[in-house]
Amino acid sequence: MTAPPPPEVLESTAGDLPLEAVALEIGDRAWSIQHSGAVLSSDQEQAFLKSDDAKTRPYGIVLWPAAIALAHDLATRDLAGIRILELGAGTGLPGLVAASRGARVVQTDRSRLVLHLCERNATRNGITTVERRVADWTEWSDPAHYDLIIGSDILYSAALHAPLRQIFETNLAAGGTVLLSDPFRAASLELLEAMAGAGWRVTLDKWTVGIAAPLRPVGVFALVRP
Repeated sequence: MTAPPPPEVLESTAGDLPLEAVALEIGDRAWSIQHSGAVLSSDQEQAFLKSDDAKTRPYGIVLWPAAIALAHDLATRDLAGIRILELGAGTGLPGLVAASRGARVVQTDRSRLVLHLCERNATRNGITTVERRVADWTEWSDPAHYDLIIGSDILYSAALHAPLRQIFETNLAAGGTVLLSDPFRAASLELLEAMAGAGWRVTLDKWTVGIAAPLRPVGVFALVRP
């Protein structure tokens, strides 16, 4: 009997992290995305946050439902030639879907480990046009303007709302859109309501993500500056 191959790993300073791969049908093609575990339902999220895994497994290399919802939303859009900034790239899925539809994508994350997984997933799916940069929202220095700024589940901490708003206001091109997916977290809704109160036009498309009931509701919020 032939022994099964060892699991693929992601090398980190904390030790090698085993990777899984999931097959997803998004838009008009199949995707194979590596991750360190999928946390799709609310129960799975609570179990993950209470486990030792949450201390050793970076959140960014986990596959979250908001990333899947945002990827599906992007797959419905005409993105040819659009300049996109992805904040908190995670496994890279939304940005890779956007790049496959002709967008010029810059994926950013403060973790080199996360960006390394993004690169692996890009190679795995034949995407060669994405640029990746290490960047911290609290020490932001990118002067460029983008037609679309995207992020999946990045509004969870109120402490990060001020730097994120600064990026939205500074880096969004005239006529551009901020596109954020979120599983309706209370902290996230506070920021969205504050931006709507400041004159931003906020619209919502609702998606559901999961393998079995109950599916996880995820909002994809489009924000246009006043």
